[in-house]
Amino acid sequence: MRKPLVILLIVVGLGVVGFYAFGRNGTTPAGGGSGRGPGGRPPRAPMTVEFTTAARAPMAEYVLVVGNLIGAATVEVVPRVSGRLQTVEVQLGDPVRRGQVIARVDDREIREQVRQAEASFRVSEASIRQRDADLKLAQTNLERSRNLLQRELLPQQAFDDTQARYEAALAQLDLSRAQFEQAKARLDELRITLANTRIESPVDGFVGKRFLDPGAIVGGNAPVVSVVDIRTVRMVANVVERDLKRVPVGTPARVEVDAFPGEVFPGKVGRVAPIFDPATRTAEMEVEVPNRDFRLKPGMYSRVQLTVGSKPDALRIPANAVVMVDGRNGVFTAAGDVQPAAQGQGASEPLTARFQAVEIGIRDAQQIEITSGLEEGSRVITTGAGALRDGDLVLLLSTGRGGGAGNTGAAGSPGPGGQPPSQGRPR
Repeated sequence: MRKPLVILLIVVGLGVVGFYAFGRNGTTPAGGGSGRGPGGRPPRAPMTVEFTTAARAPMAEYVLVVGNLIGAATVEVVPRVSGRLQTVEVQLGDPVRRGQVIARVDDREIREQVRQAEASFRVSEASIRQRDADLKLAQTNLERSRNLLQRELLPQQAFDDTQARYEAALAQLDLSRAQFEQAKARLDELRITLANTRIESPVDGFVGKRFLDPGAIVGGNAPVVSVVDIRTVRMVANVVERDLKRVPVGTPARVEVDAFPGEVFPGKVGRVAPIFDPATRTAEMEVEVPNRDFRLKPGMYSRVQLTVGSKPDALRIPANAVVMVDGRNGVFTAAGDVQPAAQGQGASEPLTARFQAVEIGIRDAQQIEITSGLEEGSRVITTGAGALRDGDLVLLLSTGRGGGAGNTGAAGSPGPGGQPPSQGRPR
């Protein structure tokens, strides 16, 4: 009784051990596949991708900056005299020339002061003539007295009195001349004050703001109007440290504003600050744009492309073809001899995607230059490249050249259970 029971327990134990051993080793009945790819990785269905052909073409690299336009000069016109504002002769937006009268301060009181100063000036002129005549008479008397004294016909005391009168006449003439200069200075000052009642524009430009109306009391630093010179407009931007050395004074610029979509206004870098802001690690830069037709206005939001490099024969591909895998920039090429199907007739036979590490050069908004690691004419996967792994099967949907112009279609998705490796944008 006991012996058959022992045999039964041994058979059951061997069966359990065999079951677990079969499960761990992943064995299957004869003729069955494992269902896993190389390295135990689940298989991935072919992905439908777009591709282009690497080609050479001219290419330029840009630094992009944004900011608001400002005028070449903005001046707030402040009266130089105090008083009541009599007239304002310009309106908002009016063009003005340098020296043009834009407002007037009531000048009646100052004109009266000028008339009084002119009268004082004439009195001082007459006083000089009178003192000059007195001096000439005193000089004649002095010479006559000297002759008489030498002939001993005139006492010394009388000669001394004559000489004293001469010196007094000379002093009176000097005093009259000083009073004349004082009266002249006062008259000149009042004439300048009278002229300053005419408020003139110091620059050519347009009236940007009007602050006061006739009847207001002016004085201090209160402006009447502001005048902005927009013959040239400027865009002030902050440039990061790595780009500053690439945008010296004179760098060509292409300026776009929302008010004129699709239109480009040429300009150049006019000034670059010699210091960095330690808080932002940026330096200030000014882009100057000629504005002869005055269409660009201060305050407009602008986007500026600064040309920092160009090549006449760059090997270029679309920017979305370059991915980063395990810290390396690279592209996926379609390996194989099968030709893609025609546009609109489905995809090609499956090809193999191969990762190739590349070195990148200049770039623009859509294209990246490849300096090494890729040959001209290579089939480079664009849309869908970010989801690929080396060795994946792909179906080519369409073709382009030198950037894939005209590529259409969408990329497929990874197969069930497939996870792409860590990828990112090129550096």
